[in-house]
Amino acid sequence: MKPVVSSKQKPDPAPPTRRRVLLVDDHPFMRSGLAQLIERQPDLAVCGEAGSPAEAMRELARAAADLVLTDLTMPGRSGVEFIKDLRAERPSLPILVVSMHDETIYAERVLRAGAQGYIMKEAGGESLLAAIRQVLAGQVYVSSRMSAQILGALSGRRPRGSSSPIEKLSDREFEVFKLIGHGRGTKEVAGQLHISPKTVDVHRARIKEKLGLADMPALIRHAVRWVETQDGGT
Repeated sequence: MKPVVSSKQKPDPAPPTRRRVLLVDDHPFMRSGLAQLIERQPDLAVCGEAGSPAEAMRELARAAADLVLTDLTMPGRSGVEFIKDLRAERPSLPILVVSMHDETIYAERVLRAGAQGYIMKEAGGESLLAAIRQVLAGQVYVSSRMSAQILGALSGRRPRGSSSPIEKLSDREFEVFKLIGHGRGTKEVAGQLHISPKTVDVHRARIKEKLGLADMPALIRHAVRWVETQDGGT
C-alpha cells in the first residue's frame, strides 16, 4: 500500500522580524562597517544612514527606525544637542551612542540628554551587537565599569576627588569648553552653537569659575590640553 500523504502541510515558520537601525556617523567608512556588521544578523537590519544630525532628522521622517545608532562628534550640531532633538521629535525611539570618546566623561551626559546607552567604538562588534539588542529590549546599556561608577554616584559612595572637574560643567558649558579647546573664537563658538557672543562670554566666565582658572589664557591652555588628551584631539 502506498503511504497516505496528507494534503495539509504545516506552513513554513515565519522569518524573525528584523529590528530596523538608523546609522548616524559622519565617516562613510565607519557607517559601512557598522552596516555590514548589522546586516549579517538575522534579527537586525539597517533602514537608513546619515552623515550629520540635520541629515539624520530628514532620514528619520522616511525610515521606520526602531533604534538610532549615532556617533557623538559630528558637523553642524553637538551630539548631546542632537540627542535632545531626537528625544523631542521621537520620545519613544531608543538611542544608542557609539563613540571613540572616554565614557567617563560622556556617558552620563548622553544618558541625561535622553539616550538609552553608550558604548565606546573600541569595545568591538560583539559588544556593540549586545548593546543594540539590550537597548531594543528596553534596557539601558553602559559598560560594567561605567555602571559601577554611576551606581556609586547615585548611592553617594563615589570617593571624594575621584570625579573630573569637567563633570561640573553643564552640557552647554561643556560644548563651549570643547570648542575653545579646538581653537574656536567667540564668534565661531556663537555661530556653531547658535547663541549670541554675549552668551558665550557668560559661559566662559562660569567655566573659569567652576574649573578654578584665573583668566582667559589659562582657560584656553586648559581646554587645548584637555582636547589633546581626547583621542588625539579628534
